[in-house]
Amino acid sequence: MWQEVGLEIVKGFGKLFINPLFYVAILFAILLGYVRVKRERRSFRTRILWGWTEAKTMFSDIWIYALVLSILSIGIGLTLTTDWIVAYSIISVLFVVLFMYQVGSPVIAGTLAIGALWIGFEMDVAFSVLNFEWFPNINWISVSLPVAFIIGAAVIVEGLLIRKTAAESASPFLEKSSRGLTVASYLSKRLWMIPILVIVPGNVIPDFFPYWPQFTLGSESFGFVLFPIVIGFQQKARSTLPVNLFPKIGKAVMLVGIMIISLSLLAIWMPIMAVVSLAIGALGRIGIWIYFDTKERKGNYAVAPQSLGVMIAGVLPESPADKMGLVIGECIRKVNGQSVTNEQELYEAIQINAAHCRLEVLDHQGEVRLRQHVIYRHDHHRLGLLVVR
Repeated sequence: MWQEVGLEIVKGFGKLFINPLFYVAILFAILLGYVRVKRERRSFRTRILWGWTEAKTMFSDIWIYALVLSILSIGIGLTLTTDWIVAYSIISVLFVVLFMYQVGSPVIAGTLAIGALWIGFEMDVAFSVLNFEWFPNINWISVSLPVAFIIGAAVIVEGLLIRKTAAESASPFLEKSSRGLTVASYLSKRLWMIPILVIVPGNVIPDFFPYWPQFTLGSESFGFVLFPIVIGFQQKARSTLPVNLFPKIGKAVMLVGIMIISLSLLAIWMPIMAVVSLAIGALGRIGIWIYFDTKERKGNYAVAPQSLGVMIAGVLPESPADKMGLVIGECIRKVNGQSVTNEQELYEAIQINAAHCRLEVLDHQGEVRLRQHVIYRHDHHRLGLLVVR
C-alpha cells in the first residue's frame, strides 16, 4: 500500500498546482516589490532591495518548513475536506487582493473558513425543510481537528519567518513628525507561501480531474493535494528599531501557534475544543497586531534627526557602508576627524580623504566605535548610506 501511495505522490506532484490562490499570491508578491521600490525611490531616490525580492523570498524562505509540514501531515494522516480548502482559499484570495496583510495570518483565514462551513451546515439544515441541498452536509466540528493541527503548525512557522526575515525586509520611508521633523519609519509587508501536501478524502477531485492521483484504504478513497497556505504580514516600526521589534512579534506569534496545537489536543476528548483553539488563536493573532501597532504609534521616533550627528535610516546591500558594518539606528558623529550633523556635512567630510573613509559611530547602546573602509572608484559615491535629512 505504501508503495502505491509513494508512487501516486511522485506521479501527481507535477499536477497539483490547480489552486488559484497559488498564482494570486505570486502576482501580488511581485506587486509588493514594485510598490516598495517606488516608495523607497520617493524617499531616498534609490531602491534598497531588488524589486523581485518579495517574489523570490516567498519561496526561498519556506521550503524546509513546507517539507517538514508535508511529512508531518501525511505521516500523521491528517485529512482536509475539499469544502474547507475551497473556503480557506477564497478567504485568503480576498485578503491578498485587498492588501489586508495585517490579518493575513493563516489562523484568521482558517477560522473564518470553519465559520463558513458552520454557516453552510446550519443553512443546509434550514433549507432541508424545503428539500434544497445548497450546502454539503458535513460535520464541521470533526473537520476542525486536522485543520487546527495544520494551522497551528503554520502559525508557528509564521512566527519563525517573522523573527528571521521581517527586520531584514523592513523598508524605510521618510515622513514628518508631529513637530515637523523629517523622520524614518519602517514598513515590513510580506507574503509567504507554504505549499503543503495534504490528504483529501472522497471522489470530489477525480470528478473534475480524472487523472488525479488516488489511493484507497478499505472502502474509502483518498487523493493528494498540494495546498498553498499563504501568510500575509504587515507591521510598521516607528518608535522601536526593526531589529528589536520584529523578533518580539515573531516570538508572540509562535506562542499563539503552540497554544492552538495544545488546545486542539483536547479535541480528542472534546471535539468542540478544536474550534475553540482556532477562535482563540485568531483573536490572539489580531491582538498581537493591535498591541504592537498601538505601541509603535506612541513615543518618539527611533530614527530621527539628532544634534550629536547623522542618523542612519538605511544601508544599501554590498555597499561600503554595509561592508563597514553600519546598521540602521546608529549615529555618525565624525567623518575623517570632522564633526557632522547633517547629510551635507557628512559628504563634505568624506571628500577630505575620499580614498580612505574613517567614521566615528554611536551604536545602539550609546557606545562609540570606529569604522573605516577604503573607497574604490567603483564604490557607491554616497557610501550606500540612507540618512534622515
